[in-house]
Amino acid sequence: MKAIRRFTVRTVLPEQLQPLHELALNLRWSWHPETRDLFRSVDPDVWAATGEDPVRLLGEVPAARLAALAADRRFLRRLGDLADDLREYLAGPRWYQTAGQQAAAPPPAAIAYFSPEYGIAAALPQYSGGLGILAGDHLKAASDLGVPIIGVGLFYRHGYFRQSLDRDGWQQERYPLLDPDELAVTLLREPDGTPSRVDLALPGGRTLAAHIWKAQVGRVPLLLLDSGIEANSPAERDVTDRLYGGGSEHRLLQEMLLGVGGVRAVRAYQRLTGHPAPEVFHTNEGHAGFLGVERIRELVADAGLDFAAALESVRAGTLFTTHTPVPAGIDRFDRELVARHFGGETALPGVPVEQVLALGAETWRGGDPKLFNMAAMGLRLAQRANGVSTLHGEVSRSMFNGLWPGFDAADVPITSVTNGVHAATWIDPAVVRLGAAEIGADRAEEAMTTGETKRWTGLERIGNTEVWDLRRTLRAQLVDEVRRRLRASWHQRGAGEAELGWVSSVLDPDVLTIGFARRVPSYKRLTLMLRDPERLRALLLHPTRPVQIVVAGKAHPADDGGKRLIQQMVAFADDPAVRHRIVFLPDYDMAMARHLYPGCDVWLNNPLRPLEACGTSGMKAALNGCLNLSVLDGWWDEWFDGQNGWAIPTADTGDGVLDPDSREAERRDDIEAAALYDLIEEQVATRFYDRGSDGLPHRWIAMVRHTLVTLGPKVLAGRMVREYVERLYAPAAQAQRELAGSGAHRAARELAGWKAGVREAWPAVRVEHVEADCPDEAQELGSALALRVQVTLGPLEPADVEVQVVSGRVDESDRISDACLLALKPVGGPDLDGRTRYEGALELGRTGPFGYTVRVLPSHPRLASPAELGLVALPPEVPGMDAVLLR
Repeated sequence: MKAIRRFTVRTVLPEQLQPLHELALNLRWSWHPETRDLFRSVDPDVWAATGEDPVRLLGEVPAARLAALAADRRFLRRLGDLADDLREYLAGPRWYQTAGQQAAAPPPAAIAYFSPEYGIAAALPQYSGGLGILAGDHLKAASDLGVPIIGVGLFYRHGYFRQSLDRDGWQQERYPLLDPDELAVTLLREPDGTPSRVDLALPGGRTLAAHIWKAQVGRVPLLLLDSGIEANSPAERDVTDRLYGGGSEHRLLQEMLLGVGGVRAVRAYQRLTGHPAPEVFHTNEGHAGFLGVERIRELVADAGLDFAAALESVRAGTLFTTHTPVPAGIDRFDRELVARHFGGETALPGVPVEQVLALGAETWRGGDPKLFNMAAMGLRLAQRANGVSTLHGEVSRSMFNGLWPGFDAADVPITSVTNGVHAATWIDPAVVRLGAAEIGADRAEEAMTTGETKRWTGLERIGNTEVWDLRRTLRAQLVDEVRRRLRASWHQRGAGEAELGWVSSVLDPDVLTIGFARRVPSYKRLTLMLRDPERLRALLLHPTRPVQIVVAGKAHPADDGGKRLIQQMVAFADDPAVRHRIVFLPDYDMAMARHLYPGCDVWLNNPLRPLEACGTSGMKAALNGCLNLSVLDGWWDEWFDGQNGWAIPTADTGDGVLDPDSREAERRDDIEAAALYDLIEEQVATRFYDRGSDGLPHRWIAMVRHTLVTLGPKVLAGRMVREYVERLYAPAAQAQRELAGSGAHRAARELAGWKAGVREAWPAVRVEHVEADCPDEAQELGSALALRVQVTLGPLEPADVEVQVVSGRVDESDRISDACLLALKPVGGPDLDGRTRYEGALELGRTGPFGYTVRVLPSHPRLASPAELGLVALPPEVPGMDAVLLR
């Protein structure tokens, strides 16, 4: 019979073992090897059976074992030391506190970080892929550095999904119910013990209510909103049922709860704990964009600001990070659906629905006026924005150029902070021990945490034998794990034990091992390696230089195309002729990944360039001495140096977006697959099996060592978070203080009024005339060109604008590249025709084709970028204005 209700009965720990609860409920155990070892020693069999989850372990370990541990002085000593270590970690000053004492201005008192998913640990399955893993690593690195972040997300009762395969290799999905009582979360409660709750008004007089679960990620609280409560009707309970599920309105409600409800959850947490109010709000992708709308409502209600002034105050302290390189990856909703949820009886006080709709309007050429664009809203509500690699920053500036009409893509105010990964989570402990033996444990921990050095100096001294022995040990661990998982997968597919004798010979710990694991959208090209099956078979079965490949990945439940790709891969891997050399492992998650990255020799990544925003899986592999074999996309495009792996040549089509069924796409894939096969056969395998007289592949080991020394400090989440603090959080906090701090609301009103006046006056701003002193002879390098520009400003003052000369190398169509900017100075007041003269000297600092133009931009000390308003005045294209030959 099936139970009608489900609940968890928790073990009562002996008093001596109470610190185990403290350790289990702080997710630092997920990246702290000593704490994990302690839990493993409680009961190794139960630890393994519970998926290495301390909360479940403590619920299932036999009482007799607990009684024995309570009398074990050695265990109690270890427990006490680790509890003390955790308390010291939580309370002691770290990088952020030290850096804050040296900063010119106080660092942010707190930062609120909003994301729709978080990959903290496999035991808290609230993630689907790279976005969530990145968010989890961000919080962990912030904890290690002492950055006062509050994480905000949703609690999904069914998580994402568990993946298995049927006999035909078709992906199957399961959504097991998650019991919060079995997870490392606690319910946020009011002083009277009742659960703290946030409410959102919905159309038809309905209410969407949510409780707040808190997961403690080291020093960082993570607040997760849960609508699966009795106060809601069945439809509202299902809002947080699963990650990325449901239809359009379901997704909109999730994003309203994340944004609007998330801000209210932060306020409840502040009120109940005394935590400082966030000065900066970081929106990780557009899903949480409505947080800005709720903060506008707060300022209208609490500070008496009008919408325009509140908008400026909110923008000053908001950062928007985009992760998608294609418009199709952006959430877009029907405008009428958004209007229904933010207008009429559900309107937020002081926030007119027309203003909300304007924030998400696709006003650019080619935009759809019937849709509400979450990324557009995120950018309009944030004064600062960034992509997640240098190349992705370029792609983002081009993709969102329409929000800043009149500006070249290079001028779009979107910077980049290249992602990083949390070393303590992803480096195998054996790798850490090898490095610590050479440079010392304290220095190794510091190096993995902060990423302040450009090289991991000292690792060069590790001997070739030690490196190679470690690599074989990690490879052997992976082989054992693959066989275990493969056997379990075939059992799920209906195979009996008698059919699976071959599994014990799958993979070989001495064979070159390539890993490929990620989500399975079409652009990541899971099956590129199958373009020429006979060529792949030849690589796998080479008599002297064989290759083995471990593949994993999930397709979105609604993506039948992705499921077909998985089925094709599984069909190839099921072939008895090659199944000992290539495997597909279902249910890719963090637990599997922790074995894959260290155990592979090469990490393969072959997306369509430039559609991989960053691609952090290769970073995790590199931290373990795994070499990358990748298309030059994402992070690999900026950090590949020819000695840390291999770059797969691309048949570049421009933007990488082609109809996958088109002849051009087929040709491109054929070319890139052939290049991949050639690289593996002629370079990768050759170098791996090129052994010296001592049996060691010295050139391969040199690449491994170079990867650890040079890539190690670059790929760290600690480096990433420090960049966010120094380049984005600190300036945003300062801007927020000027507009929203005590007594600063007048400044917000003044800025809003100034912007409104500039926008109204801008049609009258014109560049009337440009002239330069130009003698007949050609100009010499190092000389200067005297420029005079006549500008009409209309009702604006010279202090309201900046007149710039933009100069640089020009191409055949006179487009300027590598532009240099020179601000011209006003000379006197306006003439009788209302024109103001600007002058300056343009130094000619380069040879070759050279050109310049002039532009007028709004100027205000509180603008983060001169392009912020999207306003620019350029000279008319008049013959003769560019008739200057310079060399």
